[in-house]
Amino acid sequence: MAKAASKYISFDTAGNFVSELEDGSAAPEAPEDGSLKSAVSYALDAIVEAAGTLPDTAAALVGARPGAAHRDPEEKVADVSEHVRSTIGDDFAVDAARTAEKPRALVIASAKNARAFVVPMEQAGLDVVFATVDNRSLDGFARRMLPTYNLGSTTADVDADTLSANIYTVLSAAKACGATLIFLDSAKASLAEDAYFLRHAAKRGLRVFAPATEGTLRTGWVELLPAGVAPALGTASPSEAPWENEPARVADDDEGPTHWRRCHKCKLFFDKEEIIELGGYCPACGTLQRLRSDERLAATVDAGSFEEWNAVMPDSNPLDFPGYPEKIADQREKSGLEEAVRTGRATIAGLPLAVGVMESGFFMGSMGHVVGEKVAAMIDRAIAERLPVVVFCASGGARMQEGLISLMQMAKVSCAVERLGAARLPFITVLTDPTTGGVTASFAMQGDIVLAEPGALIGFAGQRVIRDTIKQELPEGFQTAEFALEHGLVDAIVERSQMRSVLAQLLALHAPADDPGRIVTYHSVMDALSVGADAYGSVDVAPEARAVGERIRDEEAAGLWRSLAESVPVVGELIGRPETPEEAEEASRRELERHARREARKSGVSCEAASGSAWESVQIARNVRRPTARRYLDGIVEGFIELHGDRAFADDGAILAGIGWISGHPVTVIAQEKGVNLADRVARNFGCPQPEGYRKSLRLMREAEKFGRPILCLVDTQGAFCGTEAEERGQGNAIADNLVAMAGLTVPVVSVLLGEGGSGGALALAVGNRVAMQEHAVYSVLSPEGFASILWKDRTRAPEAAEAMRMDAASVLECGIIDAVISEGEGPAHENPEEAVAAVRDYVRAAYKELADLAPDELVRQRQERFAKF
Repeated sequence: MAKAASKYISFDTAGNFVSELEDGSAAPEAPEDGSLKSAVSYALDAIVEAAGTLPDTAAALVGARPGAAHRDPEEKVADVSEHVRSTIGDDFAVDAARTAEKPRALVIASAKNARAFVVPMEQAGLDVVFATVDNRSLDGFARRMLPTYNLGSTTADVDADTLSANIYTVLSAAKACGATLIFLDSAKASLAEDAYFLRHAAKRGLRVFAPATEGTLRTGWVELLPAGVAPALGTASPSEAPWENEPARVADDDEGPTHWRRCHKCKLFFDKEEIIELGGYCPACGTLQRLRSDERLAATVDAGSFEEWNAVMPDSNPLDFPGYPEKIADQREKSGLEEAVRTGRATIAGLPLAVGVMESGFFMGSMGHVVGEKVAAMIDRAIAERLPVVVFCASGGARMQEGLISLMQMAKVSCAVERLGAARLPFITVLTDPTTGGVTASFAMQGDIVLAEPGALIGFAGQRVIRDTIKQELPEGFQTAEFALEHGLVDAIVERSQMRSVLAQLLALHAPADDPGRIVTYHSVMDALSVGADAYGSVDVAPEARAVGERIRDEEAAGLWRSLAESVPVVGELIGRPETPEEAEEASRRELERHARREARKSGVSCEAASGSAWESVQIARNVRRPTARRYLDGIVEGFIELHGDRAFADDGAILAGIGWISGHPVTVIAQEKGVNLADRVARNFGCPQPEGYRKSLRLMREAEKFGRPILCLVDTQGAFCGTEAEERGQGNAIADNLVAMAGLTVPVVSVLLGEGGSGGALALAVGNRVAMQEHAVYSVLSPEGFASILWKDRTRAPEAAEAMRMDAASVLECGIIDAVISEGEGPAHENPEEAVAAVRDYVRAAYKELADLAPDELVRQRQERFAKF
C-alpha cells in the first residue's frame, strides 16, 4: 500500500468534501489525477452506505475519484450516476434483502481498542463482530455488547498476535461470520501491509480498512488494496484485478486446496507463494516446510528432465496384517502416489543423475518392501548406466505392518549402496524433515556426502522412547540437523534455496571426463545454473606455462647453502671493519640476509629463515596477523564446499576441509585453521586439532582416493590438542591412522606448511608426494619452549632451542625433509598476503602438474621412499 502520512481526502456520506477532520486538523487538498490512489480516506458512514445499499453508494463513490475535491459539489452529484455505471455496471442488481440488512464487519483489533472501534461503527449502522483469541482479552463492555468470533487458541508455537495476523485464519473468520468488511487497527500493521492478505481479500470481494490516523475513526478510514487495484468503494469486485479469474476459496480440510500449505509444526495455513518467497520457511514459526515429491523434483532437477523408473511395483501384505491393503489404497487415493518413494533419472544443470525422493506424506515415508525394492533397483540401474545417485530422505522409519520384511530392507539397500561404492560412483543423501528409524540407520547415513536441510528431525530412536528410557528431559535442539552437524554426523546443512546449486557442484566435482582433456568446471556449472540449466558446458584444459620454476632438488639446495657459507668472509671486506664486535655481528647478519635473498631469487628459493634467526621465524610464524589457511584456500580453490564431521562424534573447527577446483581440476583440501579473530580462534581451538579433526581428515582422504581426486594439505598448527578428553577419544590413534592411510593413498598428495608445523599434529597432514614450506614457516618435533624445558629445564632458552633444532624452512630444506621453500614476497606473508598466496598457488599447481602422469602404485612408491630415507 502506498503511504503518505496525513495526506488524505475525506468525504461524508453525501459526497461532500470534509474540510476538517475529527481531530481538528485540516483535510488537505486532493491530489492530481492518478496519484496516491490508495491514500483516499472515507467517512465511516460512506463505507456503511456503500456496503449496505446501492442508491446511497453514489455519493460515497465520489470519494474514490482522484481530484474530486477540486470540483463543485453539485457537479459531483450530477455525474455520479455515470460514474456508478462505469464502475459497477448497468446490470448490477440490488438485493432487497441485502439492502434491509446491516453490513457485517469483522474487526481485528486490540482488546483495548474494542470500545473505541465498536461504538462509532454501531452508530454508523454496522453489524460488528469482534475477533478474539482463546475467547478472552475483552473487557466487560465488549463481552456484554459484542458478538465475537474466536480465531482459535494459542499454543507454544502460536501466540495471539500471530494467530490474528494469519491470513487464512482471518479470511476463514470473515467467511464464517458472513462479513463483507474487515477493519484493522494500527496494532495489526503486519496484516495491513501484507500483500498476500490484501490480494486474497480482494479475490473474495472483502473490503479492508484501517484508520488514517488515531482519532479519525469516523472520517479517516483508508481502504487497503493490493497492487494494481484502483480504489472503487461500493463495487461488487475489485477493479483491474489481474487475478480476477482465479477461484476465490478458503480451505476447509486439513490439507487445503493447492494454493494453501499447512505448517506441520504450528498448524497454521499460509499462502504457498509466501512460503516459497521466504525460502520454504513458515512465516509464523520459522519452520522449514516439508515438500511433496513433485515439489521437491520441481525445485531441484532441470525442467522436464525427470524420467520416472518403476512407478508401479507389485505390493503384498507379507504378514497378512488386517486392514493393511485398505490403508495402502487410502493413502494412494489421498496422495496420488503409488508408494513412499519415487525414483528415476534426471539432470541438474545438465549433469545426469539417478534421483530418489521419499514422500513423507505417504505412510510417513515408512520403508516397506516396495520402498526398499525401488531404491535398490534405482541404485543397480545407476550402476549399469554409470550415474551418480542422489536420494532425498524423509521417513518415519520401518513400516510396522510389514514386520521383519520391512527390517530386511535396511540390509537390502545397504548391499546396493556397497555395490555403488565398489563401482566408484558417488552416493549423496539429503536428510529432510523427518529422517528417522531404519532409514537413518541405513542408506540415509551411508552417503559419500550427507547433506541436511535446516531444522530437519534426524535420529534413530524416537524422542518419546528416549525420554521414557532415560527418564530425563532432552536437550534443546536434540535430534535436529544442527545437532547432527555439531556432532559430526552430517557434512553440511544447506538452505533449500541453495540446494540445487550445491548438488550441481557436487555432481560436477564427481563427474567423469567426457573424453581425455575435457572436464566440467566450476564456472561452466554456474553458467548452466544461471541460464536455466539445460546443459552444462565442458571446456578444454590445455597445458599452460607456469610462473614458478621446477621443484628445487636436494642437491641444488645444498649447493646454494654452500655458496652462502663461502661468502661470509667476503662480507667483512665489503662493508669495512665496524668499531665493535657487536656491530660487526649485526652488520654481517644483515649482509648475509641480503645475499641470501639475492641467491634465493636466482634459484627460485627464499632462505631468509636460515640466514636470519630461527627464533625470528618462530615469532613470524606465530604472528596473529599472519594469513591463515582460509586465506590461502580462498585464493587457490574455486567453488569450495566445506564438509564437516567425523561421522562419529563431532566436527572439529581446527580442521577446515572440503572439495573444490584448482586449475579446473577437482581436489580435496584439508587445512589446519587457527582463526582470524579471538572468537574464531577459540571456536577453532587455536588450530590445535582434536581426534575427531584427524578422523574427519582421514574420511575425506579415503573419499578422495575413491574418486581419484588429488589432495592438498595446508599445515599450520602448534600441535595436536593436549587434553584429557583428547586422550580419552584416542588422539594418538587418530594421528596413527592418518599416517598409515596417507602412506598408501593412490592419489597425489601435496602438503604445504604455512606457519607452525608442530610435531605429530603437523606430520599427520604432511606425508605427501610433495612437501614444501613457506620461507617463514617452522617445522619441529616440539615447540622451542618445550624442547628447552625438557633438555635444559629452562624455557627461557627457547631461542637457543630453535637454532639447535634447525626448525626454520631453509634448514629443513637442507635436511632434505621438504622439497622447496616458497617465497613470501618482499616481506613476511602478513605484510604482503596476496604475494604469499600467489606463490603457494603457483607451487601447488606446478606440483600437481609434475605428479599428474604418475600411476597410482608409483605415487605410493615415491611417497614411501622419500620417508624411508630418513
